[in-house]
Amino acid sequence: MRQCDVLIVGGGPAGSACAWKLQQQEVDVVILDRAEFPRDKVCAGWVTPPVFEALQIDLHDYSHSRVCQPFTAFAVGVMGGPALRTNYHRPVSYGVRRCEFDDYLLRRSGASLSLGTAVESIRSEGNRWLVNESVSAPILIGAGGHFCPIARRFAVRDEHAADAIVLAQETEFLLPENARDSFPVAGDCPEFTFCADLGGYGWIVRKGDYVNIGLGREQERNLTAHVTAFLTRLRETGRLPIDLPHPMRGHAYRLRSGLSRIRLPQGVLLIGDALGLADPHSGEGIRPAIESGLLAADSILAAEGDPARVTSGAFQVRCQSRFGADSPPASGRPTAMGPVWKLAARCALRSRWFQRHVLLDRWFLHTQQPALKLQYSPRIPSDHATVL
Repeated sequence: MRQCDVLIVGGGPAGSACAWKLQQQEVDVVILDRAEFPRDKVCAGWVTPPVFEALQIDLHDYSHSRVCQPFTAFAVGVMGGPALRTNYHRPVSYGVRRCEFDDYLLRRSGASLSLGTAVESIRSEGNRWLVNESVSAPILIGAGGHFCPIARRFAVRDEHAADAIVLAQETEFLLPENARDSFPVAGDCPEFTFCADLGGYGWIVRKGDYVNIGLGREQERNLTAHVTAFLTRLRETGRLPIDLPHPMRGHAYRLRSGLSRIRLPQGVLLIGDALGLADPHSGEGIRPAIESGLLAADSILAAEGDPARVTSGAFQVRCQSRFGADSPPASGRPTAMGPVWKLAARCALRSRWFQRHVLLDRWFLHTQQPALKLQYSPRIPSDHATVL
């Protein structure tokens, strides 16, 4: 039986960030994931400078042998209309390949890894959690994404409120050598196209010699039709002059809309997409995943290893303080925008000021929010008598 201080289920950015912070304080952490790393993870993959700062990652070191595409502009429009380009004087985000980024964070975390291992069983024994009858810890972290087994096993949600779920399809591929110089989308300028009904948006993002294309919509039952229309539009406008070498792949995630409605046992926390932290405006998940992992580690350190003091309620309050109050649950929002609202929104999207200061700076890049500074992270003495 492998005993540790904290067991994290899920080796993505949320779990790796949490483990990295805990390992810095000599906390024994095991990460369990059903996948082997590096694993394929299709994602537009933009990471802002405050994320690298919070993780103390040297950009020069990271980009030495990995894709790390600086973004200094964005082109945004509505399906069927022109796109407006917004330029910045410095990189405001970086495009990464998730297969590289996630593997880097996982190996860098310093945690013990149990990869290629699915969760088969979870039970409590005294004040500890036993997973697969092989790993035991007093504190259990669910970081397994939208279908996290810890969330499925423990999370109690308000049955009267529907969650805001985004469904997306995307693909990522290496450009053929003969198309790299002539490909019309520049690496420094991702392109976003909102659907005509403003119920979601598509993107085409170049990261070095790789291209990521996708589209996501909230509460969408006919996603394939919207994806087909988007790809057709890209081809008609010359933005996609080559055939896709791989089919589009689907995935789902929950927008931040109901943290206060989630209840968990003491000593159990959810982070990242397992908690449902994707930004309700942009759908971005990497930054809230990583920051929630760091906040979870900070909460565990503040609790000095006492699982009774590691409560989901207190942690979710910290998340709300960092990411903002819950947006209205899906059941409290209209399923279709009225014609006046749609007209106003479409007019706003044609405004350079709105795109720069609201859509990009505030909703997509969060330029008003500095890098996360943790409140409590003392070094735990190596002869500490309790769990940590």
